[in-house]
Amino acid sequence: MSKLGKIMAGVIGVGAVAALGAVVYMRINKPEEPVEEIPLPAVQIDVPASGSIELRTELTGTVEPADVVYVIPKGAGEVLEVYANQGDRVEKNQKLFRIDNKQLDAARITLDQARLALNDAQTSLNRMQVLYESGDISAQSYEATVNGVSQASLQVKSAKLNYDIQLENSTVTAPIAGLLEQFDVEVHDMVSSAGAAAMISGEGSKSVSFSVTERVVNGLAVGDGLVIEKNGMEYTGAITEIGTMVDAATGLFKVKASLAEADGLATGTMVKLYVIAQRAENVMTVPVDCVSYANGDAFVYTYDEPTQTANKILIEQGLIDAEKVEVRSGLSWDDQVVVTWSKEIYDGAAVRLADGGSGIKETEAAGTVEETAETEKDAQ
Repeated sequence: MSKLGKIMAGVIGVGAVAALGAVVYMRINKPEEPVEEIPLPAVQIDVPASGSIELRTELTGTVEPADVVYVIPKGAGEVLEVYANQGDRVEKNQKLFRIDNKQLDAARITLDQARLALNDAQTSLNRMQVLYESGDISAQSYEATVNGVSQASLQVKSAKLNYDIQLENSTVTAPIAGLLEQFDVEVHDMVSSAGAAAMISGEGSKSVSFSVTERVVNGLAVGDGLVIEKNGMEYTGAITEIGTMVDAATGLFKVKASLAEADGLATGTMVKLYVIAQRAENVMTVPVDCVSYANGDAFVYTYDEPTQTANKILIEQGLIDAEKVEVRSGLSWDDQVVVTWSKEIYDGAAVRLADGGSGIKETEAAGTVEETAETEKDAQ
């Protein structure tokens, strides 16, 4: 290499060293960029509340009159006269129809015979009394005549009672005032006590009957309210009867309730109704949105103020409605329950209060998160 070449190579080498030094100097003296802080998840907290939870069940029922009476003739015979028609409103003791009761004729004959016997006995007593007072008959004979009159009088009373009963049975009347719902009796029909001849529904109030399962019936009590819906209208009522035996045909329990101001509901109408099947009163509750589930277990997060972390707490839940959950165990009344949800919350996670409260420093929290990740990695 010539002398000039050596000089140029040396210059280039010095320049390269100088450039490398400049780069190193700039990197050494470059100001540090600030570390971006990781924000903590913000949570809202609240303490458990005391409240009541009621679960409603939708059912179907049938509207009935509050009072229903089936008219059954006490006598048997041919219908001679009919005094009412189906759909009529009748008064109590109003005549419905009259039957040809043969027993009435027999009772009349018996009554006439008893009256004749009483007249004969009374006439004999009058004669015996004169003879007894004159001493022509003994006291024993006179007393026998007196007893005969008493016996004849009792027979008349018995015959009269039987006649009145048969007379009453011959004319069938309405036992209550109301609407003659069923009545298909006509002249010359044969009726007897083997079947009902008419059905009368009482005026005024209505009732509804429905069937429920064992789970629902255990939550019902006489006096409980219910709501009826029909054609956009709502009616209220109260349970009056609860069956204690399962209906063999349906396998359900029969329940009956009275309705208030339900004249607009026709007898036999099918309606939708709602009853309170389960209730829990004055129990500990938390918002339904703050309860989570894992492997079938329910849990919530509570806020630990000293460490400013979220802690996972298993709970035993009871009834649940659209807004709250009954907590039977796992929480105390002064626990601060996290009522907001975030995927960043886990057991032991550092959190801050959304209302302005502060958790631990964000930089420390970031280190805690990184350390936790490294620990989990090492554990794996």
